[in-house]
Amino acid sequence: MRTPGLLLALVVLAVVPACRTAPPADPIPAHETFRLTSRFLAEERVVNVYLPPAYAASPDQSFRIVYMPDGGIGEDFPHIVNTLAALDAEGAIDPAIVVGIENTQRRRDMTGPTTVAKDREIAPVVGGSAAFRSFIRDELMPEVAKRYRGNGDTAIVGESAAGLFIMETFFLEPTLFDTYIALSPSLWWNDHALVRDAAASIRKTAGLGLTLYLGSADEADVYPHTDALAAILEKEAPSDLAWNYQLRRDLKHATIYRAVSGPAFCQVFAVK
Repeated sequence: MRTPGLLLALVVLAVVPACRTAPPADPIPAHETFRLTSRFLAEERVVNVYLPPAYAASPDQSFRIVYMPDGGIGEDFPHIVNTLAALDAEGAIDPAIVVGIENTQRRRDMTGPTTVAKDREIAPVVGGSAAFRSFIRDELMPEVAKRYRGNGDTAIVGESAAGLFIMETFFLEPTLFDTYIALSPSLWWNDHALVRDAAASIRKTAGLGLTLYLGSADEADVYPHTDALAAILEKEAPSDLAWNYQLRRDLKHATIYRAVSGPAFCQVFAVK
């Protein structure tokens, strides 16, 4: 289903029509919402779920499930769903279910432990990524499996701190998802420890057949670390890891998610 390989690019100058990004307006897509009480997080979480048109039209069909942190209706859920829905309608990608996890304490959930004092100043509580991952693995995924027809293929997409969580999960628990899409991940966290330890972690993904899409905008605190990670991937990535790195110096932190999510989906979810 995946084609292992490497694609390095400094700037994407053109995109095929089917791979356009979401429009500036973000209408709220039709969706379902449920609440799930988490013992790992000691709180109730709101989960928004988008079902593609084929879900009702083809009751015997099952679908890839795309998980997303920052998945509230007032967060990134609308533009990610609208982007995927447009690409699905154009036949560029297979239809997918989207599971959006609404935030409560974003920086708590998205960050791992840190020894850097300045890191701990960004929020009252940080370093809760392990508990958030346990919530996803042991509570949310089983609940989604009970409610919806997944085909066993899972992905996760996010930007900034969510991108940090995605990369941490890729390194620490790579089997949790099949596809990882991390845009401008905050790899500076904990003195860029994830990058410093990346070589050994990447080698451990051999045989898993994973897909990784990594992107960065023109951010001085981000792209040096994504560049370094790409160099490590070029040297250490196993042959069955399909990975792609896009350095977009034409974009800023506030624009990369909208600009790159569509092309990323076309790259990793293309109809075979």
